[in-house]
Amino acid sequence: MPATTLDATTALVLIDLQKGITALPTVHPSAGIIERGARLAGAFRARGLPVVLVNVTGGAPGRTESAGGHGTPPADWAELVAELDRQPGDITVTKQQWGAFHGTNLDLELRRRGVTQIVFAGIATSIGVESSARAAHEHGYHVTLATDAMTDLDEEAHHRAVEKIFPRLGETDTTEAIIKLLG
Repeated sequence: MPATTLDATTALVLIDLQKGITALPTVHPSAGIIERGARLAGAFRARGLPVVLVNVTGGAPGRTESAGGHGTPPADWAELVAELDRQPGDITVTKQQWGAFHGTNLDLELRRRGVTQIVFAGIATSIGVESSARAAHEHGYHVTLATDAMTDLDEEAHHRAVEKIFPRLGETDTTEAIIKLLG
């Protein structure tokens, strides 16, 4: 369902737009995803709305032998990409899980600011974005997903999330449509 409205206090949450993740081979080129994410961030900042920049620095504890670990990542792997133009007022969240809520202060930071709706974008659609959007829905936030500002490592997983999962969690639309809704 296309996005119809944004609440007065809507936050943007950009998932894992960091050097190590954006360098991975993705279904849609990372450069376009980063550019659209940066445009969304600029539009939210211009309206005084919260921008949350999420990165991941590890994996969930427990049995992770099949999680795809490939040794020690480069030192700058978790650094947010410069194109996001991180600002002092941005909220930064570092996660160890797929989703941005579990084990972080994200919910607290959003509630302190009166946020009732979240727009999501980032990489990977079926992992960090989907996990975070599911948790936001479960926490009672209105969820909107900028589907042209996200990509995945797997085409089938990306399409399944966008076409099957996201319509059950909230509204989906393009970067441009969401920016227009910001007014």
